[in-house]
Formats: sequence, C-alpha cells, structure tokens
Amino acid sequence: MIESSQPIDISRMRIEVPPHPQWPPLNDRQLRQAKSRIRELLQAQNAVLVAHYYTAAELQELAEETGGCVADSLEMARFGAAQEAETLVVCGVKFMGETAKILNPEKRVLMPDLNATCSLDEGCPADEFSRFCDQHPDHTVVVYANTSAEVKARSDWVVTSGIALPIVKYLADRKEKILWAPDKHLGRYVQRLTGVEMLLWQGSCVVHEEFKSVALERLRRLHPDAAVLVHPESPESVIEQADVVGSTTALIRAVEEMKNDTFIVATDGGIFHKMRQLAPQKNLIEAPTAGEGATCQSCAHCPWMGMNAIQNLEQVLLSGGNEITIEPAIRERAVVPIQRMLDFASTHM
Repeated sequence: MIESSQPIDISRMRIEVPPHPQWPPLNDRQLRQAKSRIRELLQAQNAVLVAHYYTAAELQELAEETGGCVADSLEMARFGAAQEAETLVVCGVKFMGETAKILNPEKRVLMPDLNATCSLDEGCPADEFSRFCDQHPDHTVVVYANTSAEVKARSDWVVTSGIALPIVKYLADRKEKILWAPDKHLGRYVQRLTGVEMLLWQGSCVVHEEFKSVALERLRRLHPDAAVLVHPESPESVIEQADVVGSTTALIRAVEEMKNDTFIVATDGGIFHKMRQLAPQKNLIEAPTAGEGATCQSCAHCPWMGMNAIQNLEQVLLSGGNEITIEPAIRERAVVPIQRMLDFASTHM
C-alpha cells in the first residue's frame, strides 16, 4: 500500500464502508419547522453552520440562510477561522471538524455525527504514517487535508486539492524532497503536472475510486458535446478523459463559466446542488460508477457525508454533544502546517 524502499506492512488495515444512512423523510412542513428550530438554536448559542458541498441540499441551504458557509475544505477552514461565533457546527466529515478546532481552540466545535469519517483518513493511521516518515527524515512531509489531527501534527505542510499544485511547485523550486499522503491519485496527478518525484502513501477515496474509465468513454460517446469535469482524487484513466480537473470549487466554477450545455461530473453527487443553483439551465450527468470491476461502495456519494442530516443537526444543538476535542500537544503541532497553507493561500491565490 506504500511506495517505499522500506515498505511498512499495513495489510491488516480494512476500511469498513458504512451503509448509506436512511433518515426518515421529512415532508415540507416538517422540514420548515425543523429549519426554524435550528435557526433559533443557532442564534441562541451564537453558533454558525459550516457545510461541505457534498452534504445534503437542505443542509447547504440552511447554512447559507443562516449566515454560515457552504464550501470546499479550504474555504471551510478559512471561514471558520474568521468567525466571531462562539460555536462552529461543521456538517461534513471528522477531519473538517478537527481542522476547525485546531484553528479555533477557544471555540466549541460540534458535528452532527462524530462517526462521519473519511476513507483517506481511515487509510492513513497516525502510528503507521509516523513510522513511514521516520524512514525518510530528509523529506518534507505534505499531507492532504483528508487526514486526522495526529497525521497533520506529523506533517510540514497541509494541502487541499485546490492548493496542492502551487505548494508542491513552491517546495520543488526550493529543492525539497517530498513525502506525500494519503491519496495516491491526487499525488500522481500532482507529480504528472509538476514533474516532481514524491514518495506516495497509497490511500484512495471510496467515492472517486469507483469512477470507471471504460464506462465513461461510452458515456462521452453518447454526449459528444459534454464537458467532462473530474476531481483529481479519481483514477488516472478517468482524469485523462477530463476537460477540467480540479477541486470542488473549480468544478462548480467550470459549470457556471463554460459555454457547454452538458457536463459529465466525476465527483461526489452532493456537488450537483450548488451547480444547479448557479447554472440551472445546464444539464448535469453523473460520471459512471458501474461497469467492469465495479463494487459501488459509494455510488458517487460519500456514505460518511450522508451521516449529516437535519435531524441529527437539531439533536446536537439541543444536547451539546458530539463536541470535537483535540489534545493540546497535538493541536499545537497540527496548527503549524495548516496555518502555513493558509498563509501561502493568502499570498499566492
């Protein structure tokens, strides 16, 4: 699972993908009432709601309606750090909540479900990763945001998909050797575009791993005028067919700005809500996850993101449970590479 001259045996690792949560459906009246109660709770607790593009549409809408934020992980981090609210409620996966807490140790950070994790995070245990880093002490450690606080604390830089390329180019210009984790597809994509050799941890995202190149080729033939939008966590054979490769924000911007009427989108289906808001006249097609070799663990939607719902959002605001806590020593180390990324973004992007 690791490309290294001294491979570490992590064959015991098995990532258990949960079933897609089945929350009881709310009718229009129930949804309006629940949103109203949540608005009151947010205001009473001086709390702000931060949601990722991959969460349910009603959560994204509620975040925007209450003065919160809907964004990718980089903008979520920036937004949370700039807020005066005493409480941040993060609808996403656990590493996003941890990042919010690392940047805002004085604030209470809540999540609807603390079990909402990430296959990239799960596939990069801190102890195994630390041993890997110890084998290569002359390398600068660059980790993707989709990692635990402990892994971030072992790193020199944290990156998101939207800022990975410029940061790696910057480090390469400084003649630094790079150790990358955890997403192998994003790592290889960065390697191809920069020409920089990197030691790669061999993790992957269960959502983006499912996109199938042969089925995508067939779909493109059915829609020859469609632009193909791909997240760089996808396999190389899928990336090679893309008209645009980029972060969630970049893909949303492409739908809004490109002249094409039809788009085939290879990333989590939750992104379609924002795309339809900004470009309602465009035709959006999910890239195929079926075909030869398909297991459909994700079916183009992160099962952990699906753990966020209106129902448990209200519950956590009522109970005050599901609070993110991070050991002070871990936080002190982890904030350094995250802040390094934010400082770089403020001057280079």
